[in-house]
Amino acid sequence: MTDTAAAPLRPGSILLSWESDLQGGMNVTARLGLAATEVLLANWPGLLGDWTPVVHPTLLEVTGLHAALSVATDALHLANHLAAN
Repeated sequence: MTDTAAAPLRPGSILLSWESDLQGGMNVTARLGLAATEVLLANWPGLLGDWTPVVHPTLLEVTGLHAALSVATDALHLANHLAAN
């Protein structure tokens, strides 16, 4: 594990890491930083050639999900603030 992989991710950050495997492919992993933990989004072992079309849709979905959760969290904070007044 590299120093970058060992460092905790900031909430909302996505870490994409890859390394060569013995058969000439790439082992690609995507992780998402949350407020209290880090989660494995996906693992693609042994990808050959241009693997970005395989990985890109997952990263787009996660980015959209994070944006939606951020808006929902902000709306909840605002609703709680307005209800307290």
